[in-house]
Amino acid sequence: MTTPRSCDTFVVLPPVTANGCVVFGKNSDRPLTEVQEVVYYPAKDHDSGSKLQCTYIEIEEVNHTYSVILSKPAWMWGAEMGANEHGVCIGNEAVWNKLNSSDDLTEKLLGMDLLRLGLERSKTARESVDVITSLLKQYGQGGNCEEALTQWSYHNSFIMADQKEAWVLETVGNHWAAEHITEGVRNISNEYSITTKMDLTSDGLIEMATEKDLYSSSQGEFNFAQVFSGSGGISNQSTRYRHGLRMLKDLSKSGEFGVKDMMSILRDEDSGICMTGGFTSMGSQVSAISPAASSFPSCHWFTATPNPSRSFYKPFLFGPGVKIGDATKSPEYGDQDPAKLIPRFKSTVDRRHPLFKGHEKFSSLLDKDDPKSLMILENIKELENNCVADMEEVLSNFGENSFYKISEIFSHMSNLELNFYK
Repeated sequence: MTTPRSCDTFVVLPPVTANGCVVFGKNSDRPLTEVQEVVYYPAKDHDSGSKLQCTYIEIEEVNHTYSVILSKPAWMWGAEMGANEHGVCIGNEAVWNKLNSSDDLTEKLLGMDLLRLGLERSKTARESVDVITSLLKQYGQGGNCEEALTQWSYHNSFIMADQKEAWVLETVGNHWAAEHITEGVRNISNEYSITTKMDLTSDGLIEMATEKDLYSSSQGEFNFAQVFSGSGGISNQSTRYRHGLRMLKDLSKSGEFGVKDMMSILRDEDSGICMTGGFTSMGSQVSAISPAASSFPSCHWFTATPNPSRSFYKPFLFGPGVKIGDATKSPEYGDQDPAKLIPRFKSTVDRRHPLFKGHEKFSSLLDKDDPKSLMILENIKELENNCVADMEEVLSNFGENSFYKISEIFSHMSNLELNFYK
């Protein structure tokens, strides 16, 4: 297995957020050679008894799936992060434990498959915990987590958030523990973070740990992270976890934590939260989930390009007639489509979408301190600032006909960004 590397997911809840929103954020740190696309799938009814092909295995489909927007590695079926029409957001992290083995490469459901299934099948964060854990019990988790043949696998942790609460779910094989978050701040990195506050657990969790000589009642209260954390993992004093928590607390002191605050955290390179190098933050998401009784909808922001410190967050809202365009959609290859191709060998197809190609060219010039690219970066920052301000104005005065003016806002802003790179 390769050296553990992963991402960060954050959530901030009232009373320390602006407008009573729940603010969710995540960077997706993946191999630099991988392309991350942003795609939208509308709600859909399915025939009774139909099957669903995930990245590696086929499972039972449900009668109805909810509309979702996903930021996902283009080669796989699952997603690193995303949101659904009911205001549920989920992000996942890789975690390593004392039970990791070569069996983790056995093809089952990837953590990213579980994430997408949780979004497609849940109306609340709590319901997504049930969906993911039931699938985990039925099918298990496993399989190579990179398109190249690198034998990289891991178990998964998640933050799921909705209009009123969040849950942290951390898994060990088919077992798990979940922590309920009702206010304040919470973050996860590639390490176990649930200790003794286990609000939900899998059946037989403590018995399993006892049978495997990982825990004895003589050790005192059962501590999930302490019992299962493996030598390959990172302690909760890791740079990203510690600095992420500090920034969350500092920026929420005003009680007005918002979208731009989360973006600033996800762009922090000194802590490693904004990752560069062989592993890079290949995509980023920030969501402001509106309160249940609000008159304005949730707003979700995605980059669809590497390195959020040099990328543009573009807004998306669920609603009638929504379209996100093709600028962030990777090409499909018929029988080699990611949903059909089991990636046992390194792909030879070009998965770059139009926005990725434009940003790639821009980024290569930026690395050389090209004056034109530096000016473009400043223009993109100004465009994003204006876009955030405009969306705040639209949402603060949201009415019956407001959505029709912004139903294609993600597509529009993606094309504006693409024009900067031409």
